[in-house]
Amino acid sequence: MLQSYFNGLMLGAGLIIAIGAQNAFLLAQGVRREYHFQVAALCALCDAVLVCAGVFGLAALLAESPLLISLARWGGAVFLTWYGIQAVTRALQPQGLENRTEQRARSLASVLLMALAVTLLNPHVYLDTVLLIGSLGAQQVEPGAYALGAVSASLAWFFGLAFGAAWLSPWLARPSVWRFIDLGIAAMMLSIATGLVLKQ
Repeated sequence: MLQSYFNGLMLGAGLIIAIGAQNAFLLAQGVRREYHFQVAALCALCDAVLVCAGVFGLAALLAESPLLISLARWGGAVFLTWYGIQAVTRALQPQGLENRTEQRARSLASVLLMALAVTLLNPHVYLDTVLLIGSLGAQQVEPGAYALGAVSASLAWFFGLAFGAAWLSPWLARPSVWRFIDLGIAAMMLSIATGLVLKQ
């Protein structure tokens, strides 16, 4: 059981720590201190559902359905392009953290919907979380322990990222720093979207 748990923990950590659209979004929310722990909880919940679905059967279904992967790929490319353009627009008119909080306050529902879109419209989440983690988990001696290990990695990473970004936010309140953050987010989102479009 412990071996299966640590297999899931190590694989989950290795895949989730790579900076992607979901991590970039959570990082920005943490720096803003805008519902960052709620976003972390939602990201962890999505990972838990997808990991368990993959380990207990969905991986085989997705592997046999190129249409579903294609729909996710094109939907993700459109959304990530739009999000990247928004980040570029913000970078052209940088504001400090306090100004952004006052002028661009958003509701919890809108932030969580954006987090869901960043998470579920990215086909990499299905390829990594469902197909890779799921297919390997189905081969474990204790698939449940393996799934728990992968989910533990997600929980630790997302809440650690949210806490760390919020802790650093006092040092990241200057407009010049926000310009750098937004340009980095834009580059990340647009590069992922380009990769999805060019992928054959």
